[in-house]
Amino acid sequence: MKKRYYIAYGSNLNIRQMMVRCPNARIIGTSTIPNYELLFRGSMTGAYLTIEPKDGGSVPVAIWSVDAKDERALDRYEGYPHFYYKKEMVLPIKGIRSGKVRNRTAFAYIMHEDRPLGVPSNRYILTCMEGYEDFGFDLAPLMNACINSREEAQK
Repeated sequence: MKKRYYIAYGSNLNIRQMMVRCPNARIIGTSTIPNYELLFRGSMTGAYLTIEPKDGGSVPVAIWSVDAKDERALDRYEGYPHFYYKKEMVLPIKGIRSGKVRNRTAFAYIMHEDRPLGVPSNRYILTCMEGYEDFGFDLAPLMNACINSREEAQK
């Protein structure tokens, strides 16, 4: 089976959750998506993280190696292709073990932009926070997404 690189920026940063969902996935490294921001968009079931272009923005991400079975599990979890679509990006990935930086093509799930901004559940935020802590990421982008999405949703 061919492995692909998957970009995680929300609840799939949570290592425990990801290992249950995608048991063959392996952490490859970390990176940052420049000129993007985190936002919460949603549906009747709740609001979830997505990324959207924003000049000067920055989103910390983890990169996982996934096989076809794991990718199918992610497709189901993300509601692909109706809720999220996939976008490939080339990112400089800092290896978890080696610390070396290599450019790799990886895919991210991005929520369809016509979905309304929304306020996430506390449980979802806590799951994402655990993932940020798993990778030692600064919580500021996640907290800013909470504030910005709440403010925009209330307009």
